[in-house]
Amino acid sequence: MEETHSPEPQSEPHAETQNEPVHTLEHVDQYLHIGQESEASDVHLGVNAQPIWRRFGMLESIWLQADILTAVDTERLAMGFLNDHQKELLRDRGDVDFAYATDFGRFRASVVRHRLGIDIVFRIINTKLRTMDDLGLPDVLKMLTQYHNGLILVTGSVGSGKSTTLAAMVDHVNEQRHDHIITLEDPIEYIIPSKNCHVTQREVHTHTRSFGAALRGALREDPDVIMVGEMRDLETIQLAITASESLRGIVSQQLVPNKSGSGRVLALEILTNTPAVGAVIRDAKTFMLPGIIQTGRKNGMRLMDDSLADLYHQRLISKDEAYARADQKALMRQHFKDDDDKNDDGGLVPA
Repeated sequence: MEETHSPEPQSEPHAETQNEPVHTLEHVDQYLHIGQESEASDVHLGVNAQPIWRRFGMLESIWLQADILTAVDTERLAMGFLNDHQKELLRDRGDVDFAYATDFGRFRASVVRHRLGIDIVFRIINTKLRTMDDLGLPDVLKMLTQYHNGLILVTGSVGSGKSTTLAAMVDHVNEQRHDHIITLEDPIEYIIPSKNCHVTQREVHTHTRSFGAALRGALREDPDVIMVGEMRDLETIQLAITASESLRGIVSQQLVPNKSGSGRVLALEILTNTPAVGAVIRDAKTFMLPGIIQTGRKNGMRLMDDSLADLYHQRLISKDEAYARADQKALMRQHFKDDDDKNDDGGLVPA
């Protein structure tokens, strides 16, 4: 994955009203600058569609009165920021993914050909490194960073904030210990300067061929902590397990739109390794894990449904969001029944 740098974007005012017509902009940087300033997570420039962004988890048009992008428009935009090698890959392979850097930010770019033409999607990388306390991560996650061996998995769907959580945990180690930290990422999102630790950050396809190759190399570089951004194949998973020797904990997370519609809040499911957890995994009785998590609250464990219920009771998320994301919906309905807030917003939850 190659990193492309571009000149500073031309100044382009953001339309103050959705009723004003917005014509196709000259360069992708102008769309990215607008998306970044408006706290969007992704920008989509596709054929036969208006410019779209994902903002607070919702996919919507950037401007209601924007011109529809044609195949000619998206090809011109793509050719305006791809370098010669990337153009060749797009022509020969039909798609290209890479880190794209400008003077105002970093982005993950994906350009693909399809039956109508070329579509371009950017992930806007939030490069501001936040602490575990800033993110409101529980103390049990700080405890997990104290181990000198073991595997910690952070899981969740695309756009659930995994990279932000991982970066915060790595930087906590960076401040609290005196170790060699190696991060393997695609792409590098957060720049983590060395503090008490020596931090080495490697980007797949830029500094190394693959996650597997980077992980094999990392094992020979006297590492204390290795952060692997993604485990996409069996080789990488096997190497990670070999390097870590044992499981310490698993974090599953999602970002839920808040009630005001102005942002998202973090919901977490946490499993820490105990003798009971180890036994059910060895015996392939993983169906018993939810019960163990529920009874393991003193060890910092929590179920996703409990996290959603807590956010609902704190008035941070709506009843509909909590219900839609709940695994045990009957139990979630009981939370609603027990709630005595007379000003609840109601919703579409079945009785």
